[in-house]
Amino acid sequence: MPDHEAVTSTLDPLDWSELRALGHRMLDDVIDDLAGVAEAPVWRPMPEEVRDAWQGGLPRGGAAMADVYREYRRLIAPYGVGNRHPRFLGWVHGGGTAVGMLAELLAGGLNANCGGRDHAPIACERQVVRWAAEMLGLPQDSSGLVVTGTSMANFVAVLVARTAALGAQSRRRGAGAVRLAAYAATGAHLCVSRALDMAGLGADALHLVSADAAGRLDVALLEQRIAADRDAGMQPFLVVGTAGSVDTGAIDDLAGLADCCARHGLWFHVDAAFGAIAMLSPVLRPRFGGMERADSVAFDFHKWAQVPYDAGCIVVRDHAAHRAAFARSVAYLRRETRGLAAGEPWPVDLGPELSRGFRALKVWMTLKAYGADRIGEVAFRCCALAERLAARVRSCPALELMAQVSLNVVCFRVRGGDDAVQTRIVADLQQAGRTVLSTTVIEGACVLRAAFCNHRTTWSDVDLVIDDVVKAAMWAAEPRCLEDVAAL
Repeated sequence: MPDHEAVTSTLDPLDWSELRALGHRMLDDVIDDLAGVAEAPVWRPMPEEVRDAWQGGLPRGGAAMADVYREYRRLIAPYGVGNRHPRFLGWVHGGGTAVGMLAELLAGGLNANCGGRDHAPIACERQVVRWAAEMLGLPQDSSGLVVTGTSMANFVAVLVARTAALGAQSRRRGAGAVRLAAYAATGAHLCVSRALDMAGLGADALHLVSADAAGRLDVALLEQRIAADRDAGMQPFLVVGTAGSVDTGAIDDLAGLADCCARHGLWFHVDAAFGAIAMLSPVLRPRFGGMERADSVAFDFHKWAQVPYDAGCIVVRDHAAHRAAFARSVAYLRRETRGLAAGEPWPVDLGPELSRGFRALKVWMTLKAYGADRIGEVAFRCCALAERLAARVRSCPALELMAQVSLNVVCFRVRGGDDAVQTRIVADLQQAGRTVLSTTVIEGACVLRAAFCNHRTTWSDVDLVIDDVVKAAMWAAEPRCLEDVAAL
């Protein structure tokens, strides 16, 4: 029998060689999964017996790690969201890479808390932020953080802009009687209004401005709305430009918005969730002119840069303004000039989290391994694939294009089918494991939406998607069983 003290005093294995063997098996399995992902179904619905398995109670006694891993292979591995697959086109999800997967393994082994103090993982994150600023055309001394995603990055930007508008006292007293107003296009992502809500300003503080025919915020209408709100006693403080809208991929007139913000003394923030990475493509970069004038930019590395989830980023031009929104001194987080407590400012001075994982490592390793130019080529290729799909839609009598293709998103519809038919086609293809599309609403009509964000997607995948949609449309007039759908 093992010594009781040895068992209870540590969670390390008693037999490292056994764990090593299991770890090698895990690595082999996941590499096999990645290598064969294109041949597997895009998505599998969980059968009832798998759903039932998730109802068990808290495990009180431990189990052998090999048994736990078998449960993972049975209950989890086959039933992911599917975004690794080249025909996952429903939402703007990156496909991930083997390099990023290995980086996650290394980060987990290091187990660094990146909220503060003086250690190499924070130096790594600072370098990633400098690289991001260089990509965006912002100053090299810009501030920033690697965060969970653009939702958190937009939240950080709203808090920085609020503090810049109201002063440091607003962190203690709130906005008081001041009615702050922010502005974005009608197609802005939900997370923008949520950021204002979470900042205590209320979602109604976001004033949505109508878009033009290309889906871009109308700058002339924005000017009128700002003037009207000031006349009504409000204090405009923030304009959010969108660099790649969630519905259609539309890009706001960022240069025009920058001019407007300069005239009115407003904070100019850009939500560039997936569009920012296009700045690495010499062909796509000119479409984003004006982003380099932003006060802050939010974007994701886990989309076009293919970094595994989660890895977003916020970059703020003015380091002092960024720090003023978050920094606070307390005795147990005292900073020193040397030793582990040195290295000021700490990331906790720049965002809401003190406990933070080493997200930056997978970004750093991805950019080191592939290079920025190759990541830019991924973005360009995704846009080229979207243009190919749009061309196929235009040439197919059964389909119609429903919005201008600005980047990587294609919105189209089956002619003659009502909204229920469009929805059924998408669900049928998902359940068949063939293709994952999503739906959205364009001018009051439900449409099919394909978003190209995966480095594994090929020209033949595009053609297969069109063929599958046309076949599914023939089945969509009446409900079919899953076995019939699978025969597509």
